[in-house]
Amino acid sequence: MEAKAQVERRQEKRFRVNRGALVMLKPPDAGIGRLIGISMGGLTFEHLTSQRAPFEATQLDILITGSGFRLQDMPCRSIWNLAMYEKPLAPLYKTRYGVQFGALTPVQIRLLEYLVQNHTTGEVD
Repeated sequence: MEAKAQVERRQEKRFRVNRGALVMLKPPDAGIGRLIGISMGGLTFEHLTSQRAPFEATQLDILITGSGFRLQDMPCRSIWNLAMYEKPLAPLYKTRYGVQFGALTPVQIRLLEYLVQNHTTGEVD
């Protein structure tokens, strides 16, 4: 059996995010998740919910707890998702999402650059 080569589609460097970074989904999702990695083009986060539901948010906020940092109304769309686990007796569903940013304002770009420079722990391989 021949293994298919993975094609890297990301165009931006990705960075690990410090602990305490959160993603808040805007309605209709209105959920919150833990930010894992970020680039100037998108992010990865984990979301824990009590029901299995599709990603429908078109905007999100990024918050850094304890710092007062908040990047608001980031246009977005889900690129991929991966079910991490489900606990049927609880019930809890944990999903990891890859999200691409839409067109950002100059202020959002500056705040995103600040976040990458000041709230990340290094580049992801």
